[in-house]
Amino acid sequence: MSTEFRMPSLGADMEAGTLVHWLKAPGDRVRRGEGVAVVETQKGAIEVEIFTDGILDRQLVAPGTTVPVGTPLALIRDGGEEPAAPSLPPSAPLRATPGARRLAAARKLDLAGIAGSGPGGAVTEHDVEAAPPVPRRAAPAPPALDLAAMRQAMAAAMARAKREIPHYYLTATLDLGRARAWLGAANQARPPERRLLMAALLVKAAALAVRRSPEMNGAFLDGAFRPGAAIHVGFAVAVRGGGLVAPALHDADKGTLDELMAGLRDVAARARAGTLRSSELADPTITVTSLGDGGAEAVLPIITPPQVAVLGFGRETVRPWVVAGAVAARPTVVAALAGDHRVSDGHRGSRLLAEIDRLLQRPEEL
Repeated sequence: MSTEFRMPSLGADMEAGTLVHWLKAPGDRVRRGEGVAVVETQKGAIEVEIFTDGILDRQLVAPGTTVPVGTPLALIRDGGEEPAAPSLPPSAPLRATPGARRLAAARKLDLAGIAGSGPGGAVTEHDVEAAPPVPRRAAPAPPALDLAAMRQAMAAAMARAKREIPHYYLTATLDLGRARAWLGAANQARPPERRLLMAALLVKAAALAVRRSPEMNGAFLDGAFRPGAAIHVGFAVAVRGGGLVAPALHDADKGTLDELMAGLRDVAARARAGTLRSSELADPTITVTSLGDGGAEAVLPIITPPQVAVLGFGRETVRPWVVAGAVAARPTVVAALAGDHRVSDGHRGSRLLAEIDRLLQRPEEL
């Protein structure tokens, strides 16, 4: 039995994608979560993962081809089935014995540059032994981002979101004094590359708060709300030169702050390098945007469909604050929630912001 591997939807603003190159050849075994192909969208080159185990039987789309979302790209068959018809000529499999493949990998030789003397022109171990050193072919470089196309796609998606989603907005100014003090103490003995940023605390607090407000976490599809099975926080990352992507931090409510910080650094670096994976763009159940030190004091974000909520944190600002009956200078941040009125309301949204505030007053428990 064969299943179709299709062009995925990597966001509400994606209608089509271009197959850049295949990462697997016909006959290769594929496992759930492995990258199979690289697809170019307005958000850059994305490594597309597969969600079934089997053998890549036939490639249906040649590199360089642009196809709509949902178009079959390849056929995946069960391991025990007979192979189907040959794949497209641009992606014909290289014939080589297992021993030849192992030897070529050990010697860092490119099998494509070795003439085969085996049956059907297959490369044998003897052929590899006799071959002169030939460097491997470099993997194709990710295509450059088309920032104009990215902005156009973002604008179309946000216009549709504002037109179709009945937004409501809430803001709350949060005291970060305890969180900032705890962060300073936690980072004191750490090297720079292992220090925690305030963004990690904000994301973790948001993820934990969403546990108590499950109506904020999920998707509105076909006229009904579908709660998320997990809390996958899409974290907005600015791309150099302009543009924005929001890859998912999977199960952001679980694990330690160190693990979450490592995830933030990883997705931010790969977003800017154009090497994100498809699941990271398709999986977010709620989005968080944090403007950081260089941003405005507050942000009122727009919901990314089909999600039903988005949280925005502005620049950390020192304000006069009443502490134990006295006025003191305290670090604060404006937290904003945009919610979908079809699923939640201002009362429930207020509870979410209040829970985030409560959690940030106990940073040692995050």
